[in-house]
Amino acid sequence: MADEAVLRHDVVNLLRGGHAHIGFKKAVAGMPEELRGRKPRGAPYTAWQQVEHMRLAQQDILEYIRTPKHVSPEWPAAYWPQPVPPTKSAWDRTVRAFQADLKTLGDMAGDPSTDLLSRVPHDPDGPTILHELLLVADHNAYHLGQLIVLRRILGAWED
Repeated sequence: MADEAVLRHDVVNLLRGGHAHIGFKKAVAGMPEELRGRKPRGAPYTAWQQVEHMRLAQQDILEYIRTPKHVSPEWPAAYWPQPVPPTKSAWDRTVRAFQADLKTLGDMAGDPSTDLLSRVPHDPDGPTILHELLLVADHNAYHLGQLIVLRRILGAWED
């Protein structure tokens, strides 16, 4: 039982970031509105695209885990938004939605009633819940790194 608690604790911490990887909250904090949709020369994405892509992918995985009839959006078109936020409030809405879904995934990982080693319930030949939670953490860490590089290029990051 102690091993399971340690595993849950580690998965929750990995999802939250802040140890070897930067946390989401710090990565998006203070991003100037006028730079959110700016694509530096040679960069494939804007900060907005990174953040919204992370939200979309994370939400898709969360819904895959908990919703039997969930259908993932079409890849890759539905996972990558236009370069510029569609409204002034889009960034803040995306940040809040991302954080809410991340909390839900963390709660799922920490809940002893979640069998981390079981397959996603409605996909008996699919991956384990643990796999999906680790996939979220890995995907988020990757894109948060890209976001920090973009912010540095744009002059919007201080160590």
